[in-house]
Amino acid sequence: MKFEDMKKRVPSLEKTKKKLEELTTKLNEAGSKEEAIKVVRSYFKFSDSLDTDVTVISIRNTINTKDKVYEKAMNKINEILPVIQGYDQAFRKVLVNSKFRKDLEEIFGTLYFKMIDASFKVYDEKIIPLMVEENNLDLEYSKIMSGAEIEFKGETYSLTQLGKFLSDKDKDVREEAAKLYYGYLEENDQKIGEIYDKMVHLRDKMAKELGFKNFVEMAYLRLGRLDYNEEDVAKYRDQIYKVVVPMVKKIRRKQAARLGISKPNFLDYNVMFKSGNAKPLGNSEFLVQRAKEMYEDMSKESGEFFNYMIDNHLMDLDAKPGKRGGGYMTYMPKYKAPFIFSNSNGTSQDVDTLTHEVGHAFQGYLGSKIKVPAYRMPTLEACEIDSMSMEFFAYPYMESFFGSDAEKYKYAHLSEAIAFLPYGVEVDEFQHWVYHNVDATHEERCAKWMELEKKYRPWMNYKNVPFLNKGKIWIRQSHIFSSPFYYIDYTLAQVLAFEFKCEMDKNREKAWKKYIKLLKMGGKYPFVELITKAHLKNPFVDGTVKKYTKPLMKILDSTDDTKL
Repeated sequence: MKFEDMKKRVPSLEKTKKKLEELTTKLNEAGSKEEAIKVVRSYFKFSDSLDTDVTVISIRNTINTKDKVYEKAMNKINEILPVIQGYDQAFRKVLVNSKFRKDLEEIFGTLYFKMIDASFKVYDEKIIPLMVEENNLDLEYSKIMSGAEIEFKGETYSLTQLGKFLSDKDKDVREEAAKLYYGYLEENDQKIGEIYDKMVHLRDKMAKELGFKNFVEMAYLRLGRLDYNEEDVAKYRDQIYKVVVPMVKKIRRKQAARLGISKPNFLDYNVMFKSGNAKPLGNSEFLVQRAKEMYEDMSKESGEFFNYMIDNHLMDLDAKPGKRGGGYMTYMPKYKAPFIFSNSNGTSQDVDTLTHEVGHAFQGYLGSKIKVPAYRMPTLEACEIDSMSMEFFAYPYMESFFGSDAEKYKYAHLSEAIAFLPYGVEVDEFQHWVYHNVDATHEERCAKWMELEKKYRPWMNYKNVPFLNKGKIWIRQSHIFSSPFYYIDYTLAQVLAFEFKCEMDKNREKAWKKYIKLLKMGGKYPFVELITKAHLKNPFVDGTVKKYTKPLMKILDSTDDTKL
């Protein structure tokens, strides 16, 4: 079914309540394991339908946050979902306490029941009002970030659209665009700070009402982290600090030398080459056509998948006023349909985002065959392996996207993939500090950000934008607001994608088979067990980061970057 033909159905709280209560009663009264299994399958079918209705509305709301019809529908959903979750939990309590639990575990897997047990710890009816408020605060932040209408060079731009000028090869253009971009954030700084402060206190209150000592513990369980903890992540961050920060210092020194700038500021790092960054040869329609050819050549499965996405209009790629920033992939189980959302703006990031989100969507497409909804997709850090590895599998095809700039693109992409790691762990350490110090003021949070900036990214210089010199740049990072503690997942996945990159450089066919195996496993195992079964190294183990970043630094060091 084409996306535009999918009907808008705002879930009815009364009908949903009635259906879940009916299923709960049937499961409770089941007289045999066969009856219990039948009820659970009916529950899966109903959940898929409900998830699909919510997702269709959510997608259309993010495509146009100014559409009052979908804004109203999204507000309604945010109000009723926490309540629905209560009825859902009632069903799942009967499920995990069923006298047929062992029989059900044999059919649906023990992990599913462990996931339910964990969900009981992070949800209770008493926190429903707080969850509703949390959702509404996220919408409020989103509206600020997507609501910019900035005049520049005779045109009106959203923040995402204006962002392309921040990497313009003309320094004056970069500086002028930055003043407008960050000027908008400065105008809204106090409001954004207030929103975040409310979020932090809400989440802390939720955690303590549920018996956690702080929100960090609750957040880890909410993200499905069943086989690693805060201490493991801290040790991993230390690997990045000791191994990768020195590498990135070297990358930035070489970049400054290429540009002929002795004292680069943070905007200068947006430009990789004096001649300008690699730019795709065409717009989003052009990129989709090139991607179609690429995925048809890559494998039969990837070709069939991408044509399915095109034929059913399951991508919305162009930046436009009122559209939420960023990019994502989501999934509509009723239609077995992934959906890709992004904000193309004519930069090389358009290709990064497309290949990245296609990696997610390809996993969603292959995982659609999994019967247990909770297993179709892995936890978030594992999801990001799928997407970030796809960026590297696309390397041999970059000439069709960039022409003579293909080598320039690959050098920049690999450099920035390594350079991203310190920023990713900086975001993570910042969030840990925030939720361990919930009563800190907005200015104290910003001061902590600057302290971490000097630790993880000492090369960053914000003197040309005094607002950022006060530690304010983090307010544009939406994950900090809407998906607390998610951001470290990108870095964990990046290290594992580096492992795939190292393997594909030796034997591409073998690496691709290993990748497909990973995608098809979906979320049948928690993160560490999943990567172990996929024969990938554990990033929490000391030495893993060095093992897969050192060979890639050798590639960069052996490249004559002055000729790109």
